[in-house]
Amino acid sequence: MEYIPIQFIGESITPRYESPPALEKKPGCPDFFLWREQEYRITEILGEWHNYKRRGRMTRNMTPGHATAAESKGSWGVGQDYYRVLTEDKRIFEIYYDRAPKGVDQRKGQWFLYRELKLPV
Repeated sequence: MEYIPIQFIGESITPRYESPPALEKKPGCPDFFLWREQEYRITEILGEWHNYKRRGRMTRNMTPGHATAAESKGSWGVGQDYYRVLTEDKRIFEIYYDRAPKGVDQRKGQWFLYRELKLPV
């Protein structure tokens, strides 16, 4: 199904889970998220994809064989996990988890609201 972009958002969000994720660096899709002080409950995951490709100077720190394996399953701090979700209020969003640490004190990744979509008429 082809979705039509409504607006680019590109802002950080706060994920919330009914049960804590098993893996900190691969948390999976949240049950709801907070954006601009409003809660959005996710009722359905419409799509999921992952991008673990290394970029920039990160491409030079692995042998080609290891880099190929890491691109398919991921390695620490590299890549994004994307989710297209339907919320309780029938809005369609694409959210993603950026696995890159933000600094020494912030070793976890960060969640972002990428864009809002709609179904074609």
